[in-house]
Amino acid sequence: MNLIASSAAQSGRDPSSIRLIAVSKTFPVGMIREAYDAGVRDFGENRVQEFMEKLPDLKLPGARFHMIGRLQSNKVRQAIAFDWIHTVDSERLAARLQQAAGEVNKSISVLIEVKLSQEESKTGVEASKVPDLARSIAKLDRLELHGLMGIPPYTSDPEGARHFFRRLRELRDSIQNSGFDEARELSMGMSHDFQVAIEEGATMVRIGSAIFGKRSYTEE
Repeated sequence: MNLIASSAAQSGRDPSSIRLIAVSKTFPVGMIREAYDAGVRDFGENRVQEFMEKLPDLKLPGARFHMIGRLQSNKVRQAIAFDWIHTVDSERLAARLQQAAGEVNKSISVLIEVKLSQEESKTGVEASKVPDLARSIAKLDRLELHGLMGIPPYTSDPEGARHFFRRLRELRDSIQNSGFDEARELSMGMSHDFQVAIEEGATMVRIGSAIFGKRSYTEE
Protein backbone atom coordinates (compact mmCIF):
# COMPACT_ATOMS: atom_id res chain seq x y z
CA MET A 1 0.00 0.00 0.00
CA ASN A 2 1.21 3.46 -0.87
CA LEU A 3 0.24 4.78 2.56
CA ILE A 4 2.55 2.27 4.24
CA ALA A 5 5.43 3.35 2.02
CA SER A 6 4.77 7.05 2.59
CA SER A 7 4.41 6.59 6.36
CA ALA A 8 7.68 4.67 6.42
CA ALA A 9 9.43 7.36 4.39
CA GLN A 10 8.20 10.10 6.72
CA SER A 11 9.67 8.16 9.63
CA GLY A 12 12.98 7.52 7.88
CA ARG A 13 12.25 3.80 7.64
CA ASP A 14 12.64 1.29 4.85
CA PRO A 15 9.13 0.31 3.64
CA SER A 16 10.35 -3.27 3.15
CA SER A 17 10.81 -3.54 6.93
CA ILE A 18 7.04 -3.31 7.42
CA ARG A 19 4.85 -6.30 6.70
CA LEU A 20 1.25 -5.81 5.63
CA ILE A 21 -1.09 -8.37 7.16
CA ALA A 22 -4.42 -8.30 5.33
CA VAL A 23 -7.10 -9.08 7.91
CA SER A 24 -9.38 -11.39 5.97
CA LYS A 25 -11.75 -12.45 8.75
CA THR A 26 -15.37 -12.73 7.51
CA PHE A 27 -14.28 -12.20 3.91
CA PRO A 28 -14.67 -15.02 1.34
CA VAL A 29 -11.86 -16.99 -0.23
CA GLY A 30 -12.39 -15.23 -3.54
CA MET A 31 -11.47 -11.86 -2.05
CA ILE A 32 -8.40 -13.37 -0.39
CA ARG A 33 -7.29 -14.72 -3.77
CA GLU A 34 -7.76 -11.28 -5.32
CA ALA A 35 -5.54 -9.71 -2.66
CA TYR A 36 -2.97 -12.47 -3.22
CA ASP A 37 -3.00 -11.81 -6.97
CA ALA A 38 -2.39 -8.14 -6.17
CA GLY A 39 0.76 -9.07 -4.25
CA VAL A 40 -0.40 -9.58 -0.66
CA ARG A 41 1.28 -12.58 0.99
CA ASP A 42 0.28 -12.31 4.66
CA PHE A 43 -3.29 -12.82 5.85
CA GLY A 44 -4.75 -12.54 9.34
CA GLU A 45 -7.69 -14.45 10.75
CA ASN A 46 -9.39 -14.05 14.14
CA ARG A 47 -11.23 -17.34 14.43
CA VAL A 48 -9.70 -20.77 14.07
CA GLN A 49 -12.90 -22.42 12.87
CA GLU A 50 -13.44 -19.87 10.10
CA PHE A 51 -9.85 -20.31 8.94
CA MET A 52 -10.13 -24.09 8.89
CA GLU A 53 -13.22 -23.82 6.71
CA LYS A 54 -11.35 -21.60 4.24
CA LEU A 55 -8.05 -23.48 4.30
CA PRO A 56 -8.85 -26.25 1.77
CA ASP A 57 -9.45 -23.53 -0.85
CA LEU A 58 -6.39 -21.46 0.04
CA LYS A 59 -3.70 -23.14 -2.05
CA LEU A 60 -1.60 -20.00 -2.41
CA PRO A 61 2.16 -20.61 -2.82
CA GLY A 62 4.19 -18.40 -0.52
CA ALA A 63 1.20 -17.14 1.46
CA ARG A 64 1.51 -16.94 5.24
CA PHE A 65 -1.43 -17.11 7.61
CA HIS A 66 -1.51 -15.35 10.97
CA MET A 67 -3.77 -16.06 13.94
CA ILE A 68 -4.47 -12.60 15.36
CA GLY A 69 -7.49 -13.34 17.55
CA ARG A 70 -7.77 -14.80 21.00
CA LEU A 71 -6.81 -18.47 20.94
CA GLN A 72 -8.95 -20.77 23.05
CA SER A 73 -7.26 -23.82 24.52
CA ASN A 74 -9.66 -26.22 22.80
CA LYS A 75 -8.62 -24.82 19.40
CA VAL A 76 -4.86 -25.20 19.85
CA ARG A 77 -4.46 -28.35 17.76
CA GLN A 78 -6.29 -26.77 14.83
CA ALA A 79 -4.38 -23.50 15.26
CA ILE A 80 -1.16 -25.28 14.36
CA ALA A 81 -2.28 -24.85 10.75
CA PHE A 82 -1.31 -21.17 11.04
CA ASP A 83 2.22 -20.02 10.26
CA TRP A 84 2.17 -17.30 12.91
CA ILE A 85 0.29 -16.92 16.18
CA HIS A 86 0.23 -13.35 17.49
CA THR A 87 -1.71 -13.96 20.69
CA VAL A 88 0.35 -16.08 23.07
CA ASP A 89 -0.41 -14.65 26.50
CA SER A 90 0.35 -17.38 29.04
CA GLU A 91 2.78 -20.18 29.82
CA ARG A 92 -0.13 -22.61 29.72
CA LEU A 93 -1.05 -21.66 26.17
CA ALA A 94 2.59 -21.79 25.10
CA ALA A 95 2.95 -25.28 26.55
CA ARG A 96 -0.15 -26.49 24.71
CA LEU A 97 1.13 -25.06 21.44
CA GLN A 98 4.47 -26.77 22.04
CA GLN A 99 2.78 -30.12 22.52
CA ALA A 100 0.49 -29.74 19.50
CA ALA A 101 3.32 -28.57 17.24
CA GLY A 102 5.50 -31.45 18.37
CA GLU A 103 2.80 -33.95 17.47
CA VAL A 104 2.95 -32.83 13.83
CA ASN A 105 6.68 -32.08 13.80
CA LYS A 106 6.18 -28.39 13.07
CA SER A 107 7.66 -25.14 14.37
CA ILE A 108 5.45 -22.08 14.91
CA SER A 109 6.42 -18.42 14.88
CA VAL A 110 4.81 -16.67 17.84
CA LEU A 111 4.37 -13.22 19.32
CA ILE A 112 3.51 -12.40 22.91
CA GLU A 113 0.28 -10.42 23.16
CA VAL A 114 0.68 -7.59 25.66
CA LYS A 115 -2.30 -6.04 27.41
CA LEU A 116 -1.98 -2.32 26.72
CA SER A 117 -4.94 -1.09 28.78
CA GLN A 118 -7.23 -2.20 31.56
CA GLU A 119 -10.29 -2.50 29.34
CA GLU A 120 -12.06 -5.75 30.17
CA SER A 121 -12.44 -6.55 26.49
CA LYS A 122 -8.68 -6.50 25.92
CA THR A 123 -6.64 -9.67 26.30
CA GLY A 124 -2.94 -10.20 26.72
CA VAL A 125 -0.32 -10.56 29.42
CA GLU A 126 0.56 -7.69 31.73
CA ALA A 127 3.69 -5.87 30.61
CA SER A 128 5.48 -6.71 33.87
CA LYS A 129 5.09 -10.44 33.15
CA VAL A 130 6.40 -10.36 29.58
CA PRO A 131 10.05 -11.13 30.48
CA ASP A 132 9.07 -14.26 32.41
CA LEU A 133 6.82 -15.45 29.59
CA ALA A 134 9.58 -14.81 27.05
CA ARG A 135 11.98 -16.93 29.09
CA SER A 136 9.42 -19.73 29.28
CA ILE A 137 8.82 -19.69 25.54
CA ALA A 138 12.57 -19.75 24.89
CA LYS A 139 12.68 -23.20 26.51
CA LEU A 140 10.15 -24.62 24.03
CA ASP A 141 11.84 -25.92 20.91
CA ARG A 142 8.72 -25.84 18.72
CA LEU A 143 7.97 -22.17 19.37
CA GLU A 144 10.03 -19.38 17.84
CA LEU A 145 9.54 -16.08 19.67
CA HIS A 146 9.73 -13.18 17.24
CA GLY A 147 8.36 -10.22 19.20
CA LEU A 148 5.27 -8.58 20.66
CA MET A 149 1.73 -7.74 19.64
CA GLY A 150 -0.69 -5.25 21.15
CA ILE A 151 -4.03 -3.54 20.58
CA PRO A 152 -4.56 -0.10 22.15
CA PRO A 153 -7.97 1.17 23.25
CA TYR A 154 -9.94 2.47 20.29
CA THR A 155 -10.03 6.24 19.86
CA SER A 156 -11.45 8.21 16.96
CA ASP A 157 -8.20 10.17 16.84
CA PRO A 158 -5.29 7.87 15.87
CA GLU A 159 -2.94 10.07 17.90
CA GLY A 160 -4.62 8.68 20.99
CA ALA A 161 -2.90 5.36 20.34
CA ARG A 162 0.59 6.79 20.03
CA HIS A 163 1.72 6.42 23.64
CA PHE A 164 0.44 2.83 23.75
CA PHE A 165 2.43 1.98 20.63
CA ARG A 166 5.47 3.71 22.09
CA ARG A 167 5.22 1.71 25.31
CA LEU A 168 5.03 -1.52 23.34
CA ARG A 169 8.11 -0.57 21.32
CA GLU A 170 10.03 0.27 24.49
CA LEU A 171 9.04 -3.10 25.96
CA ARG A 172 10.17 -4.86 22.77
CA ASP A 173 13.49 -3.05 22.94
CA SER A 174 13.90 -4.13 26.56
CA ILE A 175 13.18 -7.76 25.67
CA GLN A 176 15.68 -7.68 22.82
CA ASN A 177 18.33 -6.16 25.06
CA SER A 178 17.73 -8.98 27.54
CA GLY A 179 19.05 -11.54 25.08
CA PHE A 180 16.06 -12.26 22.85
CA ASP A 181 17.72 -11.06 19.67
CA GLU A 182 15.10 -12.54 17.35
CA ALA A 183 12.21 -10.79 19.13
CA ARG A 184 12.30 -7.85 16.74
CA GLU A 185 8.72 -7.85 15.47
CA LEU A 186 6.08 -5.35 16.59
CA SER A 187 2.57 -6.28 15.46
CA MET A 188 0.54 -3.13 16.08
CA GLY A 189 -1.70 -0.79 14.17
CA MET A 190 -4.91 -1.36 12.20
CA SER A 191 -6.72 0.41 9.39
CA HIS A 192 -7.46 3.60 11.35
CA ASP A 193 -4.15 4.04 13.17
CA PHE A 194 -1.45 2.13 11.28
CA GLN A 195 0.31 5.31 10.17
CA VAL A 196 0.93 6.28 13.79
CA ALA A 197 1.99 2.69 14.55
CA ILE A 198 4.56 2.82 11.75
CA GLU A 199 5.92 6.09 13.10
CA GLU A 200 6.36 4.33 16.46
CA GLY A 201 8.16 1.31 15.01
CA ALA A 202 5.57 -1.23 13.87
CA THR A 203 7.00 -4.03 11.74
CA MET A 204 3.60 -5.65 11.12
CA VAL A 205 0.37 -3.74 10.55
CA ARG A 206 -2.99 -5.52 10.53
CA ILE A 207 -5.24 -3.91 7.93
CA GLY A 208 -8.67 -5.15 6.94
CA SER A 209 -11.23 -2.56 5.86
CA ALA A 210 -8.69 -0.48 3.93
CA ILE A 211 -8.06 -3.54 1.73
CA PHE A 212 -11.28 -5.54 1.64
CA GLY A 213 -13.84 -2.85 2.46
CA LYS A 214 -16.06 -2.48 5.49
CA ARG A 215 -17.48 -5.43 7.35
CA SER A 216 -21.02 -5.63 8.61
CA TYR A 217 -19.82 -5.03 12.19
CA THR A 218 -17.15 -3.06 14.05
CA GLU A 219 -13.66 -4.47 13.47
CA GLU A 220 -12.55 -4.23 17.09
